[in-house]
Amino acid sequence: MTRSRGPWKVHDSREIYRNPWVSLTEYEVTQPDGEPGVYGVVGFANRALAILPLLEDGRVVMVGQHRFPQDRYSWEIPEGGGPLGTDPQAGAARELREETGYKAQYWQEILHMDLSNSVTDEAAIGYIATGLTPGEADPEGTEELVTREVHFRDALDEVSSGKISDALTVAMLLRAYYMAREGALDPDLAAAMLDTGARRA
Repeated sequence: MTRSRGPWKVHDSREIYRNPWVSLTEYEVTQPDGEPGVYGVVGFANRALAILPLLEDGRVVMVGQHRFPQDRYSWEIPEGGGPLGTDPQAGAARELREETGYKAQYWQEILHMDLSNSVTDEAAIGYIATGLTPGEADPEGTEELVTREVHFRDALDEVSSGKISDALTVAMLLRAYYMAREGALDPDLAAAMLDTGARRA
């Protein structure tokens, strides 16, 4: 049975592949220009979660790891996935603790993002986490992680230079910078984040 997706007509679909994290579905379609075609969509079982852990002095807790798809090392904010239909903030708190050991007293949701909306349905939610208490990290078996603390402005410099290229990390740092500049964050925290005299890199 044909159904519409905006200007697209979908005539049939079939699942090509599935594992516990992703699936690939191929759709037989009529394109907006009236021509027949196929459209492949990667579906995700989890919602992407991103956490920007900020210490009182304006430093960010960063995580370093080797990323298998790109075969290179990457510095990022803590990230992970939470099953669809579950509380994303609880999932973010779990990811922060597992990857860094930190627990946060305060959470502020600052970002909703479609990560690659031409080929996937993956959506992300991002939080600023403050009131941090250190603890013991407990990474998953797929993760070999290193943590470091870098001043917020230095992290922005690493975005500008290309040293940080992870999409969620870039988006979260830029969003937080805008909020700090526009008075949308706690004034003391914003001042610490924007303090160029505290930069270390």
